[in-house]
Amino acid sequence: MSGRDWELVGAPNARDLGGLVGADGRRVRPGALIRTPALGRLTDEDLPVLAKLGPACVVDLRDHSETAVAPPDRLTGQPRVVHLPVHDAEHPVFTYVSAVLLGHDLGAYAGLAEEGTPAAMAAIYRWFVSGESARANFGTAVRLAARAENLPLVYHCSAGKDRTGWLTVLLLSALGVDEAAIRADYLANNRLTESLREVLLEAMRRRMPELDVEAVRPVLEVREEYLDAAYAEVRRVHGSFGAYLRDGLGVTDDVVTALRTHLLE
Repeated sequence: MSGRDWELVGAPNARDLGGLVGADGRRVRPGALIRTPALGRLTDEDLPVLAKLGPACVVDLRDHSETAVAPPDRLTGQPRVVHLPVHDAEHPVFTYVSAVLLGHDLGAYAGLAEEGTPAAMAAIYRWFVSGESARANFGTAVRLAARAENLPLVYHCSAGKDRTGWLTVLLLSALGVDEAAIRADYLANNRLTESLREVLLEAMRRRMPELDVEAVRPVLEVREEYLDAAYAEVRRVHGSFGAYLRDGLGVTDDVVTALRTHLLE
């Protein structure tokens, strides 16, 4: 099944990375790498679709604080589930973004609020590159994808756009997919979730009439400036993406070779 053949109503930005052109002109195998949001809102009609995809392993990038308040993932079969939280509760930007989404008083975040929510999101993306738990768990996720017994691999965070988006960048970069195609997949999230995003914003408006929608919207979208911030951090810290994979994430040449062996046609 390719990404063009299926959709999940309860996970509108879920997609198969199959078909993208990687190293030596070889394409990513359809049905092997599937990025999704959290799967707790899948409908009954979605479950047979997921069953046909047949994930062997599900990587969950959420923190326990997120899973505790979310509906449990609806899974089919008995995939191996691996929790690799990419989250830092002590990082001021994480708490700021949470406060924005919850409509809390932002007085304690005066500096961040002055910079604006897009700047806060860019800071999170830089943390994806340099944060200790981010490096450890993104690296582990890439290594899991290099093992045939974990394929097909489904991976997700909460919304399936930021942490999931950066893990997608890592996987596709290691597979030799060019940056333009990687960027296009990343930005596809906004088109796929447009209706859902407006529903969420309207629900938040009703709950919090004083809500500053323009402060919240950047958290619900992906933007090129966020991705650019992460790429710039890679260059600043490591000089090149290859060095970042190797030295920052522990993704060795052997792991890259295994990824390409198992995931490229």
